[in-house]
Amino acid sequence: MTQIRAFFDEPTKTVTYLVWDAATLRGVVIDAVRDFDAASGAVGSRSVDIVLEAAAHEGVTVEWALETHVHADHLSGAPLVKARTGARIAIGKQVSEVQDAFCPMFGVETASCCTDFDRLLADGDRLQVGEMAIEVLHVPGHTPADVAYRIGDAAFVGDTLFMPDFGTARTDFPGGCAHQLFRSIRRLLDLPPETRLFLCHDYKAPGRDHFAWETTVAAQRAGNKHVHDGVSEADFVAMRQARDAQLPVPALLMAAIQCNIRAGRLPAADADGNRHLRVPLSLQAGASPDALD
Repeated sequence: MTQIRAFFDEPTKTVTYLVWDAATLRGVVIDAVRDFDAASGAVGSRSVDIVLEAAAHEGVTVEWALETHVHADHLSGAPLVKARTGARIAIGKQVSEVQDAFCPMFGVETASCCTDFDRLLADGDRLQVGEMAIEVLHVPGHTPADVAYRIGDAAFVGDTLFMPDFGTARTDFPGGCAHQLFRSIRRLLDLPPETRLFLCHDYKAPGRDHFAWETTVAAQRAGNKHVHDGVSEADFVAMRQARDAQLPVPALLMAAIQCNIRAGRLPAADADGNRHLRVPLSLQAGASPDALD
């Protein structure tokens, strides 16, 4: 029997999952969060501590730190999970496309990122954790590297879908594609109706006063405000592209991406022992070129 515990990080609205096989007490952590305060630059481990304390309480040996994609809204805690448990870090193999898009922006050698992930996963790959079989589903659209993890009657779908009253993921990051996202979502919604879908984020849709991150295929097909049954690909793409054009840049984008393309690894320390994140500057719309001088 598969056991699932969810841990919600309210500052980033991110859900981390501890998933394990009750028979063998072998498990995985999905989408771990490293605490980060952008104003002060302080990093911490409290979110990972809570998850690993729960694993220890249950007697679970964590074998994998799984990422659904390169996150733009939080720093990955996968390196902390690996350091403390020996778990291996895995992500979809199309992460190379994300690295190609962002490494030059942050002055990172693309080749140096390749060894940060212990395994790159392809569509259809399977991981065996105790008696628990994990199937990898490539679900691009939000980013090229998005994957979902199907475990029994559950699927951990990352940023493809939100709760039915909130909708679907943005597609305006490099390599994102609304057409691909629609097809990826329909692939997920072709799973059995009773399949439980576990989401990576929740932002409390207007009118809802509590956070939620578990739904079902049936509920999404019946009521997702963006992509319920009957919505065509053309209508979805038009809606998604218009909505994306109005969305602000995620608050932690610059910090998150430059770490998460390296499996959450922080930049190396300089000679004084300090670590620095880079923020590439760009001109605001309508600004004169000398604004950067």
